[in-house]
Amino acid sequence: MVLNWMDEAPRRVYGVLALVCVGLLAFGLYLQHVVGLEPCPMCIVQRYALVLVAVCAALTGASGRKGLHIAGGVLLVILSVLGAYVAARQSWLQWYPPEVVSCGRDLYGMIETFPLKRALPMIFRGGGDCSKVDWTFLGATIANWSFLCFCGLALVGSLQTWRSLRRA
Repeated sequence: MVLNWMDEAPRRVYGVLALVCVGLLAFGLYLQHVVGLEPCPMCIVQRYALVLVAVCAALTGASGRKGLHIAGGVLLVILSVLGAYVAARQSWLQWYPPEVVSCGRDLYGMIETFPLKRALPMIFRGGGDCSKVDWTFLGATIANWSFLCFCGLALVGSLQTWRSLRRA
């Protein structure tokens, strides 16, 4: 049933993938601004990867051409695998934390040390310790869940691309 839906409505599949990415980004912003968790540099990179996957999925879904569905699907898989790599690396750091933390500076330290034109780009890199576990759900950290979500996105993107290639 699901595979038939993927064949009949590939544009909707890409739209759903884009919405999933937007939902994950919204949850990350909720954790940052409502719960008060400071994102680390690796979290920021994962957010960028989610934004790129969402844009890729949305643009691919907006197109009705099979060739663009295949190219967009391949790009979506590559971006998802890169995001999964960063999440896996962060999970590794959380399981085996280094003796010396060197993941980034805090906001106050950046503004105090650097002029504003140098501090602003640093703010968007995030702050905090990438090996620190701030939040868990069902025993898994944010990085663990992010890894699973990126793997799911890559899996659905791979399946959709393979089915598009088979139809072409």
